Amino acid sequence: MSYLKFDKNLMINLEQSLSKEMLRTNQAGAYHCSSIVGCNTRKQHGLLVIPIPEMDNKSFVMLSTLDETVIQHGAPFNLGLHRYSGGVYSPNGHKYIREYDCESVPRTTYRVGGVILTKEMVFSSEENRILIRYTLVEAHSPTTLQFRPFLAFREANQLVVQNDRLNQEGKEINNGMGFCLYPGFPTLYMQFNRKPTWVSNPNWYNGIEYVKDLERGLPYTEDLWVPGYFEIPIKKGESIIFSSGVSETSPRSLAKMYEHEVASRTKRSSFYNCLKNAAKQFYIKNPDGEYIVSGYPWGEIRARDIFIALPGTTLAIGHDEDFHNIMDTATKAYRNYMDNEMLDSRINAIDLPDVPLWAAWSIQQYSKSAGMDAAREKYLPFLADVLDWIIAGGHPNLQVDTNGLVGTTGTNTPVSWMNATVNGWPLIPRSGYLVEFNALWYNALMFAANLTENVDGYHSRRENWLTLAEQAKPSFVHTFLNDYGYLHDYVNGSYSELAVRPNMAIAVGMDYSPLDRRQRKGVLDVVTRELLTPKGLRTLSPKSYGYHPFYVGSPDDRIKAYHNGTARPWLIGMYADAYIKVFGMSGISYIDRMLIGFEDEMSNGCIGSISQLYDGNPPFTGRGAISHATCVAEVLRTLRNLKKLNA
Repeated sequence: MSYLKFDKNLMINLEQSLSKEMLRTNQAGAYHCSSIVGCNTRKQHGLLVIPIPEMDNKSFVMLSTLDETVIQHGAPFNLGLHRYSGGVYSPNGHKYIREYDCESVPRTTYRVGGVILTKEMVFSSEENRILIRYTLVEAHSPTTLQFRPFLAFREANQLVVQNDRLNQEGKEINNGMGFCLYPGFPTLYMQFNRKPTWVSNPNWYNGIEYVKDLERGLPYTEDLWVPGYFEIPIKKGESIIFSSGVSETSPRSLAKMYEHEVASRTKRSSFYNCLKNAAKQFYIKNPDGEYIVSGYPWGEIRARDIFIALPGTTLAIGHDEDFHNIMDTATKAYRNYMDNEMLDSRINAIDLPDVPLWAAWSIQQYSKSAGMDAAREKYLPFLADVLDWIIAGGHPNLQVDTNGLVGTTGTNTPVSWMNATVNGWPLIPRSGYLVEFNALWYNALMFAANLTENVDGYHSRRENWLTLAEQAKPSFVHTFLNDYGYLHDYVNGSYSELAVRPNMAIAVGMDYSPLDRRQRKGVLDVVTRELLTPKGLRTLSPKSYGYHPFYVGSPDDRIKAYHNGTARPWLIGMYADAYIKVFGMSGISYIDRMLIGFEDEMSNGCIGSISQLYDGNPPFTGRGAISHATCVAEVLRTLRNLKKLNA
């Protein structure tokens, strides 16, 4: 029994099937993403979406879809599906689907009369190339397949309309055709492992709609160019392999290439394996280094997200080497930032004030996985230099005050992960002392002190860190703990933010917390009572003013809810840490039950992964990026911690 299998009844019900999406990536930053019935519902969907270095490494939809048509006795049966103006779906190929299975590779089984055809897709891990294998399982008469490519050649967040600027000329290549619609783009090569017949039949397909963009109040209609179609006869038991990439390949190599890619896949046969597969999809490798992308189908490489996601996406699945490679790239980039040298152009927002604090936390997670000696040998020099740099006033927006706490200015520009803006201004102007910044700061000082105990050459630095920590601990309690038993989200001068927000859970979940056990429990009780959902922690309590639980409607409506009520899965890792620290081994079964809410998501949204955020009220629908690195990472890290505790 497959863990991710959907039958005919679900597939032909567009109300159910269009909401389920699938994602395939490679480590060069390319991806394929669509609904499980093959109908693109977002402008970011596409059969081949690739970053183009010459165009600021933005992602571009090259091949939007490939419509297949089964021909028997001269009668065509089109397996494609598009939504056109007025909400009309055509050509309704979903009615031929009998099963969709995504355990190993995405496989769709079609039945057209006496014809049974399977379609399986993989991404090349070595290059930006998608491979599709079609196998004719059953047929009682001669069968021919037609393939119509819908070309976009546009940035993934834009739309294309019919125009006369495109280059209609294609060039014949070995077993296929190549097209380059606009100057500056690479050529898209489409090839088969057998020689097809190419029929030129150029047309614009106008008024294709993307329903997810329509729901989000964004532009949602475009026109796609179809230059013609390929045609190949196929016999029962035969397979045809289609390749699309930005370089020409040998058709003879396609079968071997396909089998190699299938053999390297992690089967999504369990909750853990689904998340392991999803975690590896965030890895990005290029000649400059190795990175973690924040999410799909939109996202970027951001410093904070790298350090938060790194332990869960690598150590929690046994990929220690990837941890080192990505951490080496990130720490090198951060040293360059500290030294005012050339920055890594791929890493965004490296200057934000909490980035070094999350870096320290990430190293701490490595120490718990590999041991203190390994962490000391590998990362102590970097950690020590970062802390001393902050203490010396090196960071332009993270100052250590005389009370041991760190302050920051976020009035005009967002500085924390709560970074929503309205007309360029922070929606939540968190400034001054931020609760998670200071929890991370105290934790980093204590961890570094612990790491350098009895280490030659670090005595005076260690004493300085401990002195600051001793100052920060009572200052933290005095500044943040209020009379209601929970923590202020931030304190700026005489103003103390009373809204109940989840950042206080980070303070409770740190290994070294400035709160004692009784205080931790009091804060955790408030978090559990007002913020906990089956999909993570709410960004604002329903009892607080301005609560917006549903991330729907226009961009303005959604931005109001972004950090004012939606639930964030990544915070479940901090909550689980906090719960175990407060309740000990007796809390294990509770956290284990809590994760059931995420296992349910494996067959919803982006199947096999976790969305960026969820509505704060039932039914807790997934929203935002359909697969998000920090969310997948923190659920994986929690799963691993539970396994170690149960061992």
